[in-house]
Amino acid sequence: MSLSIRGCAAADIAEWARLRHALWPDGAVEEHRAEIAAALSDGVLRGYLAVDEQGQGIGFAEVSIRRYANGSTQSPVPFLEGIWIVPEHRQQKIGRLMIERISADCAAEGFVELCSDAEIDNLASRHAHESWGFAETERVVYFRKAL
Repeated sequence: MSLSIRGCAAADIAEWARLRHALWPDGAVEEHRAEIAAALSDGVLRGYLAVDEQGQGIGFAEVSIRRYANGSTQSPVPFLEGIWIVPEHRQQKIGRLMIERISADCAAEGFVELCSDAEIDNLASRHAHESWGFAETERVVYFRKAL
């Protein structure tokens, strides 16, 4: 299979939103489009598409530039907010190719690390991160107190 990994532009918002909705189904695709468009305008959010030979999006990754991330050594830091591959295209190293492209782009901008997270019980995501070269830095328990 021939595929390419590219950074998203405004022309990719519809495809990005469609794939994003598959990962985060809460809210309508239109809400994702609006969120992406707003975030793109401030330059903090970046999207990447994995596209097959027919030009169809088969995966996406989303990176934000955060002021801080747990486990990071520098600030600001690029943070992998999400990555998703269409189920029938998984286990083909597409995620690895996306992370390699993201890493190269971030390094070219002078960043020295890429951070991410996964829920503690999401073993598939944790294993994927490890296979992509991420190292676990810490574990955190979040608390909330209703007022």
